[in-house]
Amino acid sequence: MPIEAGSEAPDFTLKDNHGRTVALAGFRGEKNVVLVFYPFAFTGVCTGELAALRDELPLFVNDDTQLLAVSTDSMHTLRVFAEQEGLEFPLLSDFWPHGETARAYGVFAEDKGCAVRGTFVIDKEGTVRWSVVNDLPDARDLNDYVKALDAL
Repeated sequence: MPIEAGSEAPDFTLKDNHGRTVALAGFRGEKNVVLVFYPFAFTGVCTGELAALRDELPLFVNDDTQLLAVSTDSMHTLRVFAEQEGLEFPLLSDFWPHGETARAYGVFAEDKGCAVRGTFVIDKEGTVRWSVVNDLPDARDLNDYVKALDAL
């Protein structure tokens, strides 16, 4: 079961597509976080969703907010994907232990070996304030993320 609004966001430390360490705790007290889990780099729906975020990036990466996108792909795969698609926000690798962060958020599909489409808006205190979870083929509407951020 995905974690619900009002719950404390599970902390994590993952490597981004450049090998840098990114910890959720590093944003506490500083920025709200839009945490986007997606199944796989280079797939149609995932590429479309991340491109939509790229095209509206100032809404999700600014003085108050940080966008973090997480998949179970390797750091090296994510680096090539980000370069190919012009993604200038952190793509985090939940590769090993495989899917540990996705499991902590309740969005790991054991039968597929990847995360489903889960998004969590986390406030500066580390509390999940809004979430949506879609099945693998169902894209999310980023306008819902904007409304959730505006409500903080």
